[in-house]
Amino acid sequence: MDEKVSASDIRASFSSAMSAMYREEVPAYGTLIELVARVNQQALASDRELKSRLEATDNLQRISEERHGAIRLGTAAELAMMRRIFAVMGMYPVGYYDLSMAAVPVHSTAFRPVGEEALKRNPFRVFTSLLRLDLIADEDLRREAQAVLAERQIFTHGAVSLTEKAERESGFGEEDAARFVSEVLETFRWHEKANVELSMYHRLHDAHRLLADVVSFKGPHINHLTPRTLDIDKVQALMPEYGIAPKAVIEGPPTRKCPILLRQTSFKALEEQVSFQDGKGGWQAATHTARFGEIEQRGVALTPNGRALYDKLLNDTRKIVRPAADGSNAAAYAAALADTFKAFPDDWASIRSKGLGYFTYAVTEKAGRAASASVDLDTLIAEGFIRFDPIVYEDFLPVSAAGIFQSNLGDGAQQEFEASPNQVRFAAGLGAKVLNEFDHYEGIEKAAIEACLNAIQKRSAAE
Repeated sequence: MDEKVSASDIRASFSSAMSAMYREEVPAYGTLIELVARVNQQALASDRELKSRLEATDNLQRISEERHGAIRLGTAAELAMMRRIFAVMGMYPVGYYDLSMAAVPVHSTAFRPVGEEALKRNPFRVFTSLLRLDLIADEDLRREAQAVLAERQIFTHGAVSLTEKAERESGFGEEDAARFVSEVLETFRWHEKANVELSMYHRLHDAHRLLADVVSFKGPHINHLTPRTLDIDKVQALMPEYGIAPKAVIEGPPTRKCPILLRQTSFKALEEQVSFQDGKGGWQAATHTARFGEIEQRGVALTPNGRALYDKLLNDTRKIVRPAADGSNAAAYAAALADTFKAFPDDWASIRSKGLGYFTYAVTEKAGRAASASVDLDTLIAEGFIRFDPIVYEDFLPVSAAGIFQSNLGDGAQQEFEASPNQVRFAAGLGAKVLNEFDHYEGIEKAAIEACLNAIQKRSAAE
């Protein structure tokens, strides 16, 4: 019997294949990768503390390969099958995001690895959104859209049968794993021919551009693939030199010495040629915009208290200046954001002591020479026996995700939806509960603290 290929190896293979496909389909993505690599090298060369922290937490090697993608699904059945496919790759739904709060008719989760070793091996994530037709006012259009979505099959027969085989046999050998990656990749591929007539596309588009993107095509083409940078401000500044026009405002928190959560920027969606059915058995040419490039910078994961403070400061900022889709007030928004966020501590010791962020802990070399009898964490840190490092935020922010969506849907795309979270309905479609991100980070932190205190006590007892 073939030796089973690990879920992490399958995920790494799929991430690499996805990146190669997207680079071929969207050449500007390749340019973006080159720019991010240059900026990351410069950041590491100029910031020894940053490099030291990344080396200490084994995160340095993963930076260059790190990616997240995003897809938009049309039905609960598609979501349920996607969950099963991602499970084969060791990716599980973490977090529930209601984007209706920002006038985007979807709710979402992120499929990603959750164990420390799996994240180090390959931290590939896919932000996965499910269309909310219940938020579309036009009842006739809703019914027509449902009919179109009910007819499509976004997974190949091979992808479905191999997923079922992996579930039965608890994994794959090398040959099946390679076939699985190839078959699943087809779901994410761009299709130039639409599922609907041009007139239907225009009706969908007028209701909401995202509605047109989900309903009009054979599958959920990957709409962006995102590398991780260590200095998003520099990437934003350099994008025009590389022939890339960035969005006006970086989403998320402001520039900080100690990054928190997630900052994102992107370049505008491409205008792509699409053939639409003409109702007479033929095709007619038009265009569609959906796929774009995105860059992210990740900071420390915040505790519920830290997240509450972040959300309050973000809301306070938007009461002063709400960023316009066309970027006309970008400077005023950035200034207000920076000023408001002065209330959030910007040094690791304060973030930790105030219980605003999650940290991992490690016994230092000093502890090996002279262990302390104290089992108080703060004392051990002060004495230099234990060091702490921020736990990377592996998840997403709904307002930021919506901001990226809106900037690529066009300046006139904003619509008014009332916030309408429905996690119970989402979980029913998914066929599983989503993992709570706070519980996950808290578990990592507690395990690290316990391991350190146990190690210190053993060394003290041995002396």
